[in-house]
Formats: sequence, C-alpha cells, structure tokens
Amino acid sequence: MSVFDTPRPVPSRLVPTLGGLLVIALALPVFLVAGWRVAAWGLAATLWIGVQALELLLARLKSRTSNLAASGVQAFGIFFKAIGLLVVLLAAAATDRDLALGAALTYGLAYTLQLGLSLIAYFAEIPR
Repeated sequence: MSVFDTPRPVPSRLVPTLGGLLVIALALPVFLVAGWRVAAWGLAATLWIGVQALELLLARLKSRTSNLAASGVQAFGIFFKAIGLLVVLLAAAATDRDLALGAALTYGLAYTLQLGLSLIAYFAEIPR
C-alpha cells in the first residue's frame, strides 16, 4: 500500500486557516512599506475571508445532510469558490491590472500556505 491508498481521518482546519490568515496579516506591512496599493491587499483579504466563510458554511451544511447530498454541497462549493474568485479577479483586472495582480499574488500565497499546512496535517494523521 502506498501513502495515498491509506485513508486517514480529516484533520482540524484551524492551523491551516491560521497560516493563511498569517500570510494575509503579514502582507499588509509589506504593502505599506513597499508603497504598493493597499486596495490590492484589501481585495485579497476580502476574497480570502469570504472563501473561508463559505467553507465554514459548507462544512456546517455538509454535517447536516446525507452523504449523497453532502457530496453535492461540496462539489457546488468548490465550483462556486473557483468561479467567484475568477470573476472578481477578472473584473478587477479589466479595470486595474496592478490591483488585480497584487490581490491575486497575495491571495495565492495565503492559499498556498493553507494548502501546504492542510496536506502536512492530513499526512501526519495516523492511517485507519
């Protein structure tokens, strides 16, 4: 059996979420010192907090429904998050390229750290 064939319990999302929040928080002083537009940081922070709120809502809905319905809720959530982010960032890029670039890079860094911490937490769990 490989490491990917072994099911593990779902770990807590607290540490990965706090890691992403740390990136968002540390990005603000960088934006201020570098003289970059704080609006880009604000857009990234708003998008990141909105996605986290949506994930929390979907997790609550998932726990209240059957497995089949929960799968549908999860699929809708993943689709809606991706499309929503793209629409907002594309709309920002259409009006102001630098605003969208700063927001996308900041959000991307926060998401990447959150994903990395989630993977570490998952594979650190003892297999069932």
